[in-house]
Amino acid sequence: MLGTMQKVLAIVGPTAVGKTALAISLAQQFDGEIISGDSMQVYRHLDIGTAKATPVEQAQAVHHLVDVRDVTEQFTVAQFVTAAQKLIAAIHRRGHLPIIAGGTGFYLQALFDGLKLGADAPGDPAVRERLQAEARQNSRQALWKRLQALDPVAAAKIPVTNVRRTVRALEVIEVTGQLFSHQDNQGPQYDERYLALNTDRALLYQRINQRVDLMMQAGLLDEVRWLQEQGGTALPPATGIGYRELLPVLDQPAKIPAAVDQIKQDSRHYAKRQLTWFRNQTTAEWFDLVQHPEERQKIEHEITAWLS
Repeated sequence: MLGTMQKVLAIVGPTAVGKTALAISLAQQFDGEIISGDSMQVYRHLDIGTAKATPVEQAQAVHHLVDVRDVTEQFTVAQFVTAAQKLIAAIHRRGHLPIIAGGTGFYLQALFDGLKLGADAPGDPAVRERLQAEARQNSRQALWKRLQALDPVAAAKIPVTNVRRTVRALEVIEVTGQLFSHQDNQGPQYDERYLALNTDRALLYQRINQRVDLMMQAGLLDEVRWLQEQGGTALPPATGIGYRELLPVLDQPAKIPAAVDQIKQDSRHYAKRQLTWFRNQTTAEWFDLVQHPEERQKIEHEITAWLS
C-alpha cells in the first residue's frame, strides 16, 4: 500500500484545533503510528504544560518520541531528525503509515528539506512563493507537468501529489539554470503530505485561553514546582511556554494571575507564528474541524487517494 517511496503524513497547525484527535483517528483508520513533532513532549513528567496526549489517548494508537528524555537533557533538531528518520523507516518496514503530529515548522523543514533532492541548492523565497501561489490557484498536475517538461528525470521521482517537492524542483531550475535531477544528494526521500488545521481567529484564541485555564486546573503549577526542584530555569525545557512564565513567580502568589495571562498571550502569539510559517513555507491543505467537522470525510478521502 505504501509503495517504495516512504510516505509521511504531517498534521500541523496551532494548539487547540484538534490535531491530537485527528492523528489518533487517522492512525486507527490507516494503520498508522504517531511520531510527536513537539520538542517539549519528549520530556518525562512534563505532561500538562506540553499538552501531551493523555494515557487514554496514547493507548488508542502507537506513539513515538513522547517521554524519551529527562528534563536535564537537551533535545536538538538534529536529534529529532535522526530519531524521526529511524522511526519512519521502522514504521514502513511494519507496513504502517508514519504520522507526524504537531511540531514546529523548523523541525519538519529540517526533516523533509534536509533529505530532498536539491536540498543544498540555492533558492529564492520570492520564486518559491510565486510557485506556491500558482499551486494554490491552479492544479497541482499543471505544475508537475511543467516540471516533467523541463526535467523528466526529476519528475519521475516526484509524485504528482507532492506539490512541495515539485515547487522546490522548479525553484532550483529557475534560480540555478540547472536541472533539479543534477542536484541529487542521494539521501532518503519522503513523499510527505501536510494536513493543516485551523479555525476562526477569535474562536482559536478563545480555545487557547480556555486550554490554559484547564491546564491550571489540572495542576500545571505543581508541574512547574517539580521542574523548579529539578533545577528550574537552568533546565532545557524551562524555556517552554507555561514554564518560563510561571517559574519566576512561584514564590509570589500575587503575580501568578498575571503570569497565567502572559501564558495565554504567548500561546496566542506562537499560534500566529505557526500559522504564518505553514502558510508561507508549505502548500498544506487547510481544514477547520472545529466549525466544520464534516470536513473529516474529505480528509479521509484524500488520504486514501494519496496512499493508493
